[in-house]
Amino acid sequence: MIAMGIREQLAREIRRPFLEPGSARPAVVPAPFDQRLLPKDSPCFEVHADVTTMMIGGIASLLLQMLHPKALAGVWDHSDFRRDMGGRLRRTAAFIAVTTFGPRTQAEAAIARVQRIHASVSGVLPDGTPYRADDPETLAFVGAVEALAFLKAWRRYREPLMSAAAQERYMADMALISRMLGADPMPGTKAGAEALIRRTRPHLRADSRTREVCRLLLTAPPPSPAMAPAHRLIREAAIDLLPPWARTMHGLRSAGPAAPLVRAGAGGMGALVRWALKPPRTPVDRALATR
Repeated sequence: MIAMGIREQLAREIRRPFLEPGSARPAVVPAPFDQRLLPKDSPCFEVHADVTTMMIGGIASLLLQMLHPKALAGVWDHSDFRRDMGGRLRRTAAFIAVTTFGPRTQAEAAIARVQRIHASVSGVLPDGTPYRADDPETLAFVGAVEALAFLKAWRRYREPLMSAAAQERYMADMALISRMLGADPMPGTKAGAEALIRRTRPHLRADSRTREVCRLLLTAPPPSPAMAPAHRLIREAAIDLLPPWARTMHGLRSAGPAAPLVRAGAGGMGALVRWALKPPRTPVDRALATR
């Protein structure tokens, strides 16, 4: 009974950021597989259901995306991230959840809503270069970075032996959503996404604005005081997930000799989160287990 109480309390803390504001209802209710946007056998369903790896991959993705001047400018000029970084992260998580698990109609509506927002966002970079949030090439870079970061976190902490075929299916399904958002040309393979990042790397920059957004992201408060240790560990695991050149651009230090401890800690935390969120066994389940 004590263990059950601890698990329920931990599960409430984990689920809190994913509930509708001021409600106990989840922001996204999963639809039957045949009513979702992605194919029934998509690896995205398993990958995106893992809270810990998605948070690690998500933060790593944002750290890499903000090195793109045009991607950063849209956030800097048109976002309330300075006052509500947590809210922005929750909205991003909700978009991923609804496009992965929600009914197709809701997923398509969410994509259309983001397209409308992107269409209204434009400006000029500090060097005078114009930018638009709906620029197809920038969207492709953002989509490639995101897909690779989620996949890398999943493989590091959950499925290191994930087959090459499953990895390619994951990348193809993520590319589908990016294309619906307007990304073009959007690679649908792992090698293609990696090549896109290599081509874009000479254009990436780290300046005072990048450092400010990075600081706010990495110092954003946890959803609750009880989650502070896990929050710090996720942050360290995300930095560890970055390619060395991206850490160098941000001025972030590698975990170095402590990397195995960070990875072991993040892996253990992931197991704890899965235990907390696992539906408790019913009396029938327990009876069958004793036979």
